[in-house]
Amino acid sequence: MPKVRRLVSAVRERLPLWVRLRCGMAPRTPMVLGLVLLAAVGVAAFHFWSVRPQAVRAPEPVADEAAAPVLPPDPLRSGVPGPASRPAAGEPPGAGGSGQIVVDVSGKVRRPGVRRLPAGSRVTDALDAAGGVRAGTDVTGLNRARVLMDGEQVVVGPPPGPPVSGAVAGSGPAEAGAPGGPGPSAPLSLNTATAEQLETLPGVGPVLAQHMIDYRTENNGFRSVDELREVNGIGDRRFAELQPLVRP
Repeated sequence: MPKVRRLVSAVRERLPLWVRLRCGMAPRTPMVLGLVLLAAVGVAAFHFWSVRPQAVRAPEPVADEAAAPVLPPDPLRSGVPGPASRPAAGEPPGAGGSGQIVVDVSGKVRRPGVRRLPAGSRVTDALDAAGGVRAGTDVTGLNRARVLMDGEQVVVGPPPGPPVSGAVAGSGPAEAGAPGGPGPSAPLSLNTATAEQLETLPGVGPVLAQHMIDYRTENNGFRSVDELREVNGIGDRRFAELQPLVRP
């Protein structure tokens, strides 16, 4: 045994310094280094595990039916009538939701009859639909720019009525509208008459004629003769006098 120790000592002295230091470590030194190395590996593994890339689930596509807003059924396609729509601003009353109105064009036009026109049409559109006014017809008192209403009658150039009975031969016609004088020979149209023509009615002067025109403008015309009761200045007595002498 002493010889072995001396041999080991001689070999150790001949070895380089780094080999001698490495071989001369204490028995617990590798254990401590192993624990330190194991701890470092654990910390590195935890670090890399926490920052690893994670799979992200793609969002599910939303169905078009669920994303699209629910719209009311189309009455034209489904055949089910929709709610009653109100007329738009500026649209004449009575046009309804169909977008059309029906008017009766009569008198001195080329093709008189019932015509269907778009809502908001005017008297000139009705005349064009009826083929136009006949040549030589006086349309001075016809307001061709007035907006038409559904169910209205447009009369162009109403024929003159029969001569007034009791007129003296050779004398001029009695002044229309004078107190006690006869009224117009034919019913006067409230929707087409001018202020001068309205003044020919019994008891109607310039002020009352202007009230009638103002009411006609504000309400897009007269629908019936009964609406004369709503004109300022016309009472029951005067309405009874005017009712047989006028028409819408």
